[in-house]
Amino acid sequence: MSGPMALEPGGAEQDTLALRLVDERAGTRRATDQHTLALVRPGHDPRRDAVDRLAAELADRVAPAVHPYEVAALLESEGLTGEVIEERYGHRDLFSLATALYERVPRGFPDPPRPADPWRPDHVRCALRGALFALPGLAYALAGRLLPADGTVRALVVAGLLSWAWNQALGHRAYLRLATGRREAGRTLVKGAPAGAVAATAAGVSLAGSGAAALAVTVQSGYLAAAGVLLVLGRERLLLAALAPVTAGAVALPWWEPGDVLRAGLPVVSLLGAVAAAGWALRGVLATAPVPDAARPHPLRSVPYGLFGLAAGTLVFLAGRQHPWSAVVLTLSMGPAEWLLYRYRGLSVAALRSTATPAGFRARSAAVLAGCLLAYLGPLLPAALLVDADPVTLLPLAAVLWTSLLLQAFGVAWVPAALCLAAAAGAGAVALAGSPPGPATALALCCGGAALCLTVCVLRLLGRPAAHA
Repeated sequence: MSGPMALEPGGAEQDTLALRLVDERAGTRRATDQHTLALVRPGHDPRRDAVDRLAAELADRVAPAVHPYEVAALLESEGLTGEVIEERYGHRDLFSLATALYERVPRGFPDPPRPADPWRPDHVRCALRGALFALPGLAYALAGRLLPADGTVRALVVAGLLSWAWNQALGHRAYLRLATGRREAGRTLVKGAPAGAVAATAAGVSLAGSGAAALAVTVQSGYLAAAGVLLVLGRERLLLAALAPVTAGAVALPWWEPGDVLRAGLPVVSLLGAVAAAGWALRGVLATAPVPDAARPHPLRSVPYGLFGLAAGTLVFLAGRQHPWSAVVLTLSMGPAEWLLYRYRGLSVAALRSTATPAGFRARSAAVLAGCLLAYLGPLLPAALLVDADPVTLLPLAAVLWTSLLLQAFGVAWVPAALCLAAAAGAGAVALAGSPPGPATALALCCGGAALCLTVCVLRLLGRPAAHA
């Protein structure tokens, strides 16, 4: 080593130990550095910086990983080879780099995508059902003047209340059977609908004082039975088509006098259309394959629904007796009421996902209930004032009906049935006796008390997460 050292480029120094500083801008070693030892200044390792940049680029995909092996699979899918990992990032293999990235990126787990609302209401169907509840009343506008005053109203009311009660119970039983099979539900309707129509007709005819009143009772009972069948089977459009003659005749009344023949005939035509549509729908249902060994629900399960129908019909009749337009307003509100029942269930499921404690869910459930009640009762106030009805009576009655339907939607049937029967009995007793505080005041007080009790029941029974799970 006593001789001079050559310092020209390309000389022997390529095979010697060379000391140099790494260029800070270089991300990898140059090809000419393969035989040299690079000394890196503290805090300026380009390979560590490259790992940091890679962690920043892949942070959104590395954060949900629960083990470095998941990061290794991600790096492998990115096409990183062992040579690139060693030269660019300074790690011996894929798993070493994956562990480094796993340690650099904090754990973060994104929320799962929001599922579709299972209770999203069908806006058109709810609006159509609300119209179908109200359109049959046009038949009374057509044929009302042809009916004698003596006994007709009493016969129609009695037959109507029995039809309401029977159809509510029959509809519930048919829905239970529908969960088993369509043929089983159809058989229930085939047996139950005619029996209900005959019972209601017999009760009404016994009170009718004339043949015209008896015919009106028969038409009303037959139509309600056929309409119940179509509504249970979801054939609302067929029912709307059957009501077209009555609707057209009633709409034309302000400009055209149809005459007694059409006034009496159009409701009969709508009845025949509804019966034919119900028969056609049942024929299709009965053609489906039966479910073997299908269990039959006990008939007593449907009794509270029938009692509620009787009580609700009585309350609506008492309200209409004081203010006839109250019954019309309530009937028209049934479409929005059904829509809000779906919204309550959908909002409750959303509250179940967004709360972590039972107390928090109870508070959210109370807010959902208050919002739905306000959305339902709010438009009824100007509607009542518009038709000169008493809102003090109408609003509590509407609250009773909606909260009762809400509890029934969750399978709680006896509580609303008992409270509505108590309210109807109290208000009816005062109306029959003619004693203070008067029919209107008694109805408002009874409905107000029932609405308060039903609201408390909803908060207590449906304010639990288990009711919506």
